[in-house]
Amino acid sequence: MHNIEPHYTWRDVYAAEEDERSPFFQRKYSEFDYTQKLYNFYLHPQWDGFGSATLYAKILFVDYDEQCALIELIGEWNDTLYNDIMHLMRNVIEPLMKEGIVKFALFCENVLNFHSSDDDYYAEWAEEVHDQGGWIACINTRQHVMEEMQGARLEHYMHFGDEYSDLFWRTQKPLIVFQIIDAMVKGVSGFRFQVSG
Repeated sequence: MHNIEPHYTWRDVYAAEEDERSPFFQRKYSEFDYTQKLYNFYLHPQWDGFGSATLYAKILFVDYDEQCALIELIGEWNDTLYNDIMHLMRNVIEPLMKEGIVKFALFCENVLNFHSSDDDYYAEWAEEVHDQGGWIACINTRQHVMEEMQGARLEHYMHFGDEYSDLFWRTQKPLIVFQIIDAMVKGVSGFRFQVSG
């Protein structure tokens, strides 16, 4: 797992550690010291810990005018043992919401499992963003993780499913990625990513 880096080709557009409104402002990274672990596996040092023992994040892009954040996740999303949604909400999502962000895309290719608990934090998050015209979307969620999320009835609070699970976002510009996901959430037809060569 130490070889899996967060998506880095948008760093010329946005870097969370350089954004004074980001919860990770002024965070320092090493390319050589591996200190964060997922169980017995070291993670690449560019991932950001936010209080969870099993789930890590990277804010890839924020646009305050569009009120959107694109966030990549890695690890095991475990609400049962570690209350990961609480840590995500309190330490990443709420600081962004205080800065006006209400549209959240979570890239979940590297989320290996989901273990549910109660849905209070999801309901709170969804209510707050929906009241301001926002949304939460999980992109490219693995099939078994999607089934675990469906078992917890999270579709009441977040957009995910087959239509959000084959998006080729890494070769696109971040604002285009946001605009396409936004159109999908709003039900605008004809917006899809093109498969790159």
